[in-house]
Amino acid sequence: MATAGEILRRNLTESFDLSGDSQMGSGELHVLAVDDSHVDRKVIERLLKISSCKVTAVDSGTRALQYLGLDGEKSSVGFDNMKVNLIITDYSMPGMTGYELLKKIKESSAFRKVPVVIMSSENILTQIDRCLEEGAEDYIVKPVKLSDVNRLKNFMMGGGERKETEEKKNHKRTFSVDYNASSTPSPLPQLSQPFACNLASSQLPPLSPSSPLPCSSSKRPRLHTMD
Repeated sequence: MATAGEILRRNLTESFDLSGDSQMGSGELHVLAVDDSHVDRKVIERLLKISSCKVTAVDSGTRALQYLGLDGEKSSVGFDNMKVNLIITDYSMPGMTGYELLKKIKESSAFRKVPVVIMSSENILTQIDRCLEEGAEDYIVKPVKLSDVNRLKNFMMGGGERKETEEKKNHKRTFSVDYNASSTPSPLPQLSQPFACNLASSQLPPLSPSSPLPCSSSKRPRLHTMD
């Protein structure tokens, strides 16, 4: 008897023409989109298709886990042709939030390396930080725009600007550490002999307004008076 995950994958696979020329050709990305809002799901699906991505859209985190085979049910059907390159999910969903889905994916040995992008209408810094710390690749504030999708596709296809930026930051940080470790403090400037005070003496006499400063040289500058 087929499991719920197998039935779901079969139904979703029917939207792809796997006969003849496979739609999952080289250079094309397969994106799993997760959103409980029908309107938002259709919008992100449309944007991804405009960017020449193949899309599988589901309406909940539970359905996403079933599609990926992470629902705990043993699957006997292989879906190698349906490899997922990117998962983009809404944050606020009933039953299982996008954050909980993210954690499940990152705990999976099979899908932990698949980039996960969080979408949300809420621009809350603590929420963003929590998702990024858990392993989210990006956090996009709705409404999702075509420029957002193109940026994600460019990132997936060629490493993207983020990887280059991180490498530059790491290089800069390493250079800074090496430079500081190899640098030595400059010596203090030396005072000329006639005006160098003998700071090595253990005791210095108390000074008064009329007392001269103690100096190491016994010779004192000669004062010239005018006749």
